Amino acid sequence: MRWPIRYQLLVPLLTLLLGVAGLTTWTALASAERARRQIETQVRNVAHTLSEASFALNAKVLQHMKGLSGADYVLVTRDGRLGTFAADGLDLPAAEVVVDDWEALRLGPPIHLGGQTYLCSGLRLRQPGQTLYILYPQSLWLDALWTAVLPSLLLGGFVGLASVALAVGVGRRLSKRIAELERRTRLIAAGDFSPMSLPRRDDELRDLGRSVNDMAQKLAQLQETVQKTERLRLLGQVGGGLAHQLRNGVTGARLAVQVHARECNGQGDGEALTVALRQLALMEVNLKRFLDLGSAGKRSDAPCSVTKRIEEAVSLLRPQCSHAHIDLRWQRPAEDLIVQGDASQLGHLFHNILGNAVEAAGPDGWVEVRARDEASRVVVEISDSGPGPAAEIASRLFEPFVTGKAEGVGLGLAVAKQVAEAHRGRIDWRREEDRTVFQIELAIV
Repeated sequence: MRWPIRYQLLVPLLTLLLGVAGLTTWTALASAERARRQIETQVRNVAHTLSEASFALNAKVLQHMKGLSGADYVLVTRDGRLGTFAADGLDLPAAEVVVDDWEALRLGPPIHLGGQTYLCSGLRLRQPGQTLYILYPQSLWLDALWTAVLPSLLLGGFVGLASVALAVGVGRRLSKRIAELERRTRLIAAGDFSPMSLPRRDDELRDLGRSVNDMAQKLAQLQETVQKTERLRLLGQVGGGLAHQLRNGVTGARLAVQVHARECNGQGDGEALTVALRQLALMEVNLKRFLDLGSAGKRSDAPCSVTKRIEEAVSLLRPQCSHAHIDLRWQRPAEDLIVQGDASQLGHLFHNILGNAVEAAGPDGWVEVRARDEASRVVVEISDSGPGPAAEIASRLFEPFVTGKAEGVGLGLAVAKQVAEAHRGRIDWRREEDRTVFQIELAIV
């Protein structure tokens, strides 16, 4: 059974209110009883005074007592009646309201005399044949009772109403905030991962809202990762088959050019044939990169010369640099730099970064490659004179499908990062003065 929060708040409050109502009723009854006892005490004191009086009771004395107590008095003697009003002809109550001891005097049952209602009680005086009737106006008794009970009723009613109003207000406010959280979670389930605005009050619901925002952010990242993975998978499926066919064609073309170069036997334009062979080899490398996409974790683990892999990439790109008047500088280290890894994947890594540097430098620019052994790691720095990545993609440069080239795919640097990490290394970039530097670190062991 559904148990809304507003009812969870209101039901305990109503239970509390019933307790408050019971306490208020008990307090009111106690106040009423206390007021009754006070009036009875006052009446008994007057009766005691009159019963012990050494002077004769007359109408003047009784009138004076009425002014002090508010009650009417009727004195019945053997000779007749006298009192604070015309007592003759009044039908006084029977003897059951008359007591002999003033301490046993109580306010009697209501009677109607002269158009008014009185609480009647009687006391036999010491003087033989005299009975004093005390008629306390019921209106005064009700006024005293109401005065005693009213504060308790007002306080209990105010507390009850204030509690109900507070509970209703808090319940509505909490229900509204919880409804907003429910609406936000439904939007997240529908694919809207935008953050919700947090309430200003710092409480558990604010913490819950912050957790919902964190969850939405992580779901958005997860969705983006899944989409990228799916795109990579589709690209691998489609591009793999296409790249395989193109690679076969390029391999055949390269063999044909090699056969033609042997048949020429040094006759003809040998330099053109050499450039063609280098470009075909470069195309094979690029196609091999697509075929190896996503397989950086599947690699051979053998001693590999980093120096040789860099020299291969430099030799493949030097004709392109010569044609564009790009100064390609390669400072070979004094000792050969060896790491454990896959020679083919590392060759792709260096060729990719070096090729990007050549494109970034542009005509009449320069590219510089340096390699060194540094604390059990091989560090390779490839610098260029280009302007560097655009600001909008600088922080996401190594993510798949992020590129600043008009016709680029955005996979080269992502694959390069994958290869570097598979070889227990890392790759990063920075702007240093007027040049862009890509730094590759590979573990020797």
